[in-house]
Amino acid sequence: MNKISAHITYAEATKSSVAIRHGLENKPNEEEIKRMKLVAEKVFEPMRKGLGGHAIFVSSFFRSELVNKKAGGSKTSGHRKGDSIDADADVYNIPELTNEDIFNFIRDNLEFDQLIWEYTNEDGTPCWVHMSYREGNNRNQVLKAIKVKGKTKYIAI
Repeated sequence: MNKISAHITYAEATKSSVAIRHGLENKPNEEEIKRMKLVAEKVFEPMRKGLGGHAIFVSSFFRSELVNKKAGGSKTSGHRKGDSIDADADVYNIPELTNEDIFNFIRDNLEFDQLIWEYTNEDGTPCWVHMSYREGNNRNQVLKAIKVKGKTKYIAI
């Protein structure tokens, strides 16, 4: 398999610096691949098209159980199941596209399970945006990740 969607390759979706560093396999099963294709089709691709078709960096997508554990991810992480993508517009430094644009477009135009404004840059925009999608079970939950006493907390916004 070469592609998860039109603009996300399988290699990009499964690449993990944590997996590489620890020599771990990060390979999704058929059900996880199905979920990966669904979130890409329902959220990532429409968002990318709606924001002018600019390249958007996928900083985290699928994580195997061991990779997720080593990364310090939640046991219930959507990345673990293949239904979540972290995207970061800042990587390509396109002036007309910010992580806040990604967040606002998804919130205002698409169905999703969770949309998370991940921390905040000095300029007031999200450091990256977490998006997830679940077939027939979307909560349309909008959250903001903040640090409180060194721990990540999620608040509804």
